[in-house]
Amino acid sequence: MLKGLAEYHDLTLGDLLEGIVLHAFDGKCPFGQESLARIKDLKKFYALDLDAGASHRLVEKNVSLPVHKKRK
Repeated sequence: MLKGLAEYHDLTLGDLLEGIVLHAFDGKCPFGQESLARIKDLKKFYALDLDAGASHRLVEKNVSLPVHKKRK
């Protein structure tokens, strides 16, 4: 979803994230009304029903990584 928003604003993903973080550090919303409307559309498109509160409930699955055999 972030990549789609970055493309909409003709930004790199890194530039978008930096802008979001800098606004957050200042306690400000990084998005205007037009961007918030686009975010709402993107959330529908990607079937994303998460909000800020979900970030405290997300848990990564315990995935076993493949073990690489040492070469002889």
